[in-house]
Order: sequence, then C-alpha cells, then structure tokens
Amino acid sequence: MTSHIFGRSTAGSLPVAARGDGCYIVDTNGKRYFDGSGGAAVSCLGHSDPDVTAAIKQQVDRIAFAHTGFFTSEPAEDLADLLVQHAPEGIDRVYLVSGGSEAVEAAIKLARQYFLEIGQDRYRVIARRQSYHGNTLGALAAGGNEWRRRQFAPMLVETSHISPCYEYRGREDGESAFDYGQRVANELEAEIERLGPESVLAFIAEPVVGATAGAVPPVEGYFKRIREICDRYGILLILDEVMCGMGRTGTLFACEQEGIAPDIVTIAKGLGAGYQPIGAMLCTEKIYDAIATGSGFFQHGHTYMGHPVATSASRAVIKAILGRDLLSKVRDQGTRLTSELHNAFGQHPNVGDIRGRGLFLGLEFVEDRETKAPFDPKRGIAKALKKHAFEAGLICYPMSGTIDGAKGDHVLLAPPFIIEDAQIDEVVGKLDTAIRAVF
Repeated sequence: MTSHIFGRSTAGSLPVAARGDGCYIVDTNGKRYFDGSGGAAVSCLGHSDPDVTAAIKQQVDRIAFAHTGFFTSEPAEDLADLLVQHAPEGIDRVYLVSGGSEAVEAAIKLARQYFLEIGQDRYRVIARRQSYHGNTLGALAAGGNEWRRRQFAPMLVETSHISPCYEYRGREDGESAFDYGQRVANELEAEIERLGPESVLAFIAEPVVGATAGAVPPVEGYFKRIREICDRYGILLILDEVMCGMGRTGTLFACEQEGIAPDIVTIAKGLGAGYQPIGAMLCTEKIYDAIATGSGFFQHGHTYMGHPVATSASRAVIKAILGRDLLSKVRDQGTRLTSELHNAFGQHPNVGDIRGRGLFLGLEFVEDRETKAPFDPKRGIAKALKKHAFEAGLICYPMSGTIDGAKGDHVLLAPPFIIEDAQIDEVVGKLDTAIRAVF
C-alpha cells in the first residue's frame, strides 16, 4: 500500500496501530507490544483508560472548540485550578498550549517580555549541553544537543550552554557527588559574569534529563545552588518538565524532589497521557502581574491553546493520577523495576550505568565498563536495540549521542504508571532478549 504520510523517516514502512489495551498497543496483525517507554514518556495511564475517554466524549458533545480570544471554557479553568493547587510554591498562572515545544517557546518569550515590562532589556538565555527543549526554532536553540541543532544552527538565536549535571560522566575521582554538583552549578555564575548579568534573562534546564541523555538525575544540592545563583542575579529559572513531570519521577512536579520552586515551568506529554495533544507553561504571580499591570497583553498565542476537549482530557488524567494514588505506585514500581534492571544487567559488560527516578529510567551502554568508553557510532547500537526490542514486542526509547550528540548509546524506559509486577518482568525479559541479540 502506498502511503501519503510524510513520516519521521522515509525508510521502510511501519505497522499500523489498531487499538490500545492497557499497557499494550495492538497492531492490525494482532501483535501486542508492551509500551515500555509510553511512546516518549507520554502514555502514563496506558492506552484504554475509560475515565479519560468518557471525559473526551462528554466534552465533544458539549462544545469542541471556542477560540480563547473570545471565550474561556470550564475544563480549561478547572485544569488550571487543579495544576496551581498542586504546583510548586509561587506558581499561580497556567498558559495552555498543544505540546512541549509550544510550552517552551511560550516560556522563553514570556521571560523576555517580563523583563521588558519591568524596564530591563535582557535577552540572553543560558542552558546546558545535552539538553532537549523542543524542535521549534526557539526551543531548539535553547536545547544543547548538537546532533539536533547542527543543520539548523545558522537559523538559531545564540544561546550559551554550560555543563550538564551528569554524574556518571562528569564526577572526578575523589570528588564527592555534592562537590561535583556545586562545581558544575557554579559554571552558571561564571557564564552570567562572562555575558554580563544585565543581559541574561533566564536559565533553562530539565530537572531529570530525558531523551538526549537517558533519565539523568541531578545530584543532591545541584538545583538549590542553581536557584541561589538565579536569585542573586535576578534571573528567571525555567524548569522544563515536559518529559519528566506529571508524576513520571514519583512526584507530580519533578522539581519537588529538589526542594526548589521555579519561576516558570513547562509540562506536556504526561499532562494529556496521549489522549489529546496538550502542553502548558506555568508562571509565578509576580511574572503575570508584571504583564497585567504593564501592557496587559502577552504578545504570543496559538489557535488551539486552551482547547476544551484537550483540557477536559487532561483534567481527567490529573484527577486519575492524584485520585488513584498513582504517585505512590510510580515510586513503588519504579523501585522494583530499578532493582530488576540491576539484577539483570548490573554486571553486564556493556551496561555502564542504570539510573533515573520513579518510572523514568535509563541504561547507558559502553564498550568497556572500566574506562566507560562508548561504542563507535558506526555500530548503531541504539538503532539495533530498538529494532530487536520491537521485534520482541517491547517499545522502548533508545537514543545515540548520549555523551556529546555523537558518541554514546542509551535506552530510556518510561512505562505506564499502571504497570504490574508481572509486566515489569516482561519488560526486563524482552529488553534482555534485545540486549543479547545486539551484544
């Protein structure tokens, strides 16, 4: 059959997803695939949640769309209230969009406009190497993954990138984890001073780095030091929780575990659990009030922002996460999955690191455990792992370029929050099949 879809790749054809069944996707041939990565850390409730689908149907019967230049809607208002009620301290306003890249674009533009509204002409953004913040040009410029940036580099606004907090690769012999975190956090202060504090408007980072590095958590004290530096220089802290937020790491917002609050936070993916496209940018009352008492208009917007059906679905998703006590299940099942991964692969000669938080876990593959030397990129390790896992009936999220955008391979696991014990065994077993096939 000839397809007219312009897909992610022009090579080969894909199976057709026919239906969802809890943690599984079933294709038109009847083959079942365990969704061990939630697509891209999206499907936190699995693929057939009756409460979410009912909420969507009920909202479509009421009203499907009303442009936010003219109307608000009940589900959008309810969702904003729910998010603010459970958000980090100081977060007071919710800007609803259709995905993660849109949320990050909105965050960066709001940061710029905020400083203009208070009479400061700041324009520089600082981020981290090997970060990922989205694929639109502004978000791509903030991201620090060289492979994604390279061909679009002439079109990207200049952004500074400092070291990530990547303990497995960055901590030196004899250096404590805490001291390592302080050292790389202090790079932010050095970069601010180099650029000129009066020109820097924001620092953006993922609390737990997702796609580009494979569930890399920060060390204790790192983000508290980052928060101190931002406060000292009057810079906004933007936390990108598009992939790691909405319960994925065991708390609704990933930054809760760092004991800090951002000025702006972005969410998506698990916010809609895949049932509708949705994202959000949340900000403090202080930032909102600067707009409200100034120009009164945020110079930004999208046609489908605050979509009633999308927000209705999201409201049902967040209520399910909170009302079914799924956060504790994420923590418990995350602990069990981590333990089983260590049991299966902890001594594997090509598994260098097993890391993450909650049900957001990564395995980094190396050619030599002692030296941590990565495989030659020409080996295509990540691509081979994806192929063999998929053949075994496991959807996982392998990526190459883990270390610097070129070298390194990892697999990201982000299964649905409803994963059962037997399914943890299934994930580990099928991943073992793929690893044996590749190595």
